[in-house]
Amino acid sequence: MDQIEHKFIKVQGLNLHIAEAGADAHVVVFLHGFPEIWYSWRHQMVGVATAGFRAIAPDCRGYGLSDPPAEPEKTSFQDMVDDLLAILDHLGLAKVFLVAKDFGALTAYMFAIQHQERVSGVITLGVPILPPGPIEFHKYLPEGFYISRWQEPGRAEADFGRLDAKTVVRNIYILFSRSEIPIAPENKEIMDLVSDSTPLPPWFTEEDLAAYGALYEKSGFRTALQVPYRTLRENFSTPEVTAVKVPALLIMGDKDYFLKFPGIEDYIRSGKAKDLVPNLEIMHLPEGSHFVQEQSPEEVNQLILTFLNKHV
Repeated sequence: MDQIEHKFIKVQGLNLHIAEAGADAHVVVFLHGFPEIWYSWRHQMVGVATAGFRAIAPDCRGYGLSDPPAEPEKTSFQDMVDDLLAILDHLGLAKVFLVAKDFGALTAYMFAIQHQERVSGVITLGVPILPPGPIEFHKYLPEGFYISRWQEPGRAEADFGRLDAKTVVRNIYILFSRSEIPIAPENKEIMDLVSDSTPLPPWFTEEDLAAYGALYEKSGFRTALQVPYRTLRENFSTPEVTAVKVPALLIMGDKDYFLKFPGIEDYIRSGKAKDLVPNLEIMHLPEGSHFVQEQSPEEVNQLILTFLNKHV
């Protein structure tokens, strides 16, 4: 961790926090998901930097140490794509590898579609490129589906507001580490699904939780609820695309609850995702959870480095 440095750059009127390690001409940009920040890539940043690459991990706008936008409720996935382009331009980076997880995968593939000439390859963890059109998993799941609950204005705010930020992150990490989709009964909220006595996942320490808690204490959850969750509700559609032609890798933990989303496991295992990304490799980690990069860093680092070395 000592080799990771931190700085702020001003793009699109916001001071965005950047964590960085290594100094090679070949650059790997890591895009986090929720409830994460740059810190969720700590193992991978050190791993690729040690192997001779330059690692860069920004906090998305409104996350971690990055400034929130003036109107968080108007933030969109396109803002995340535009921020990424502005970061690359600011740093003078002509072409990079993208490594992304969770909603960061949507940003990564949108960026690769819009700015393919800036991308050497795309690695996503847990989320493949999704078929064009609206994302409507909520139509096939009960009312207590966590995304549906968090899309409802005020509901997550009230649920989270009963707890401090550190406890909210703790509960979400526990829920998302399981292999079942978080779904609350009618008389409970999502935070009620975790008891005070439930232990953290064995690979996630109290020190890790403290790091996340401090950063979410600063940022709050206002932007995080907008992107990804409420943006998905507001007529968001994955972009039309004939093919993403850059090399790509999907690292899928077989115990990731996202596989239980309607149609997702068949979409991945049948190879349908390769219709949109012809150069896609898919690697499965049998014991991998939603946080596979923190749970099994050595395995994930080896898969990432094998891909990077193959395509530099």
